[in-house]
Amino acid sequence: MAEILIIDDEKAIRKTLTEILSFEGYKLDEASDGEEGLKKFREKTYDLVLCDIKMPKIDGLEFLQKAGEINPDIPIVMISGHGNIETAVEAVKKGAYDFISKPPDLNRLLITLRNAMERNSLVTETKTLKRKVSRVQEMIGGSAPIQKIKDTIDKVAPTDARILITGENGVGKELVARWVHEKSNRVTGPLVEVNCAAIPTELIESELFGHEKGSFTSAIKQRIGKFEQANGGTLFLDEIGDMSLSAQAKVLRALQEGKITRVGADKDISVDVRVIAATNKDLLQEVDAKNFRLDLYHRLSVILIHVPSLNERRDDIPVLVDQFLEDICADYGISKKSMDEDAIKLLQDYDWTGNIRELRNVVERLVILSAKTVSSEDVRSYVMPR
Repeated sequence: MAEILIIDDEKAIRKTLTEILSFEGYKLDEASDGEEGLKKFREKTYDLVLCDIKMPKIDGLEFLQKAGEINPDIPIVMISGHGNIETAVEAVKKGAYDFISKPPDLNRLLITLRNAMERNSLVTETKTLKRKVSRVQEMIGGSAPIQKIKDTIDKVAPTDARILITGENGVGKELVARWVHEKSNRVTGPLVEVNCAAIPTELIESELFGHEKGSFTSAIKQRIGKFEQANGGTLFLDEIGDMSLSAQAKVLRALQEGKITRVGADKDISVDVRVIAATNKDLLQEVDAKNFRLDLYHRLSVILIHVPSLNERRDDIPVLVDQFLEDICADYGISKKSMDEDAIKLLQDYDWTGNIRELRNVVERLVILSAKTVSSEDVRSYVMPR
């Protein structure tokens, strides 16, 4: 149910609008002047505001300007019994969605409200999509370990050196790989990602190198593998510690010779690919256990980048939380929520076994379940184990 804030110093107007819009299925809040309206606007996220122009304390145009600074995405429709062209133009210039004269025409009012809310939904959806299709997210944090990673990326990205990224699950290894590609000379080429742990052993070779039609039972047509798809760009092999030994041998050949062979074919195909690999395992231990090839390890680890756990970079938690609050609230189409210092302190003291991924999920949970400001009690109730 859409929520509307009505701001008007005339009680009769507020009552009339409330009755009409309640009947149409809207949920209404009222304010008798601009100052009260601004207070409610700060405390709650509305779908739309109906605001009079001539009011005591803070008039409609001043409210319009201040509300735009708080949340510019919420449509505000101005209403006035003293309306003229100049006033309407000024209101629209200051960000009003529309201007309606008193007494408002019911049909015009309802159409305006519907159109304003549809526009607001489109704005929110567009912002969400833009974030999803953006090339790469920022690497958030200023702690010494993160700064070291950023400095390393700046040095190695312009080269074609192969990189092995290590770290626990959820620390952001994929983000590091994306930044290497973003700052490399291959940025105009493709970045192709493969999660080696998610592909069955019997299909990994076909996934990486492709196959010819009829090469095995389910090969009903030719398939282009990830190495070919990444030609001229970057291939990111995530969780490479889970790759089968037979696939490892073919990857090693591709790195040594710059050539691959599709499954079921006898023709070599040259590929120009920069390989970045990542793992949450200790590959040298895997070598000792005969699960990983030592020669492949040395080929992949020209540059080693270790991404620290969140517990090793607790100083970054406040800035991470702030960014997650902004992103998640934008995704939900609501004003950005805040978090008090005691709540932040509790999150800094928490044991983050799931690292950045877990922190983001926790912030999303708090956004959904908490009020405008997330308190320490919210964190204890919704995050801390009982």
